[in-house]
Amino acid sequence: MLLRNEGFRRLCRARERLQQVDECAPTIEELARELRISPFHFIRQFEMVFGVTPHQYRIQARLDRARQLLAAGQLSVTDVCMEVGFSSLGSFSSLFARRFGESPSAFRRRVHASDLTPGCLSLMGAPRDRSFREA
Repeated sequence: MLLRNEGFRRLCRARERLQQVDECAPTIEELARELRISPFHFIRQFEMVFGVTPHQYRIQARLDRARQLLAAGQLSVTDVCMEVGFSSLGSFSSLFARRFGESPSAFRRRVHASDLTPGCLSLMGAPRDRSFREA
């Protein structure tokens, strides 16, 4: 299946729109309609070009956004889950753990613990639970 330049550009625009994680995010059917092709054909072309289905791509975009929000530390894990479009905290947590090797809570603790230790002390092997003033 050979894509012309315009078809490739349209798929790239659709990929950008799939990165939206808010309630205005378009469905697969809406994106296919914009491209003027069937949803099945859109999924098949998207996977051929980008190596993942549109659904897989959207899930990865949501998880990446969740990592950013967890690292910022402003929202609870439940709030992050809802913010990025998951409706179940359990499924969000298990998917996050499968993709990144640790739970959302563990990720947040690790990121915030590393923020408290100056880099030079971590290179010297200083314990992570001490603050800078104690060192």
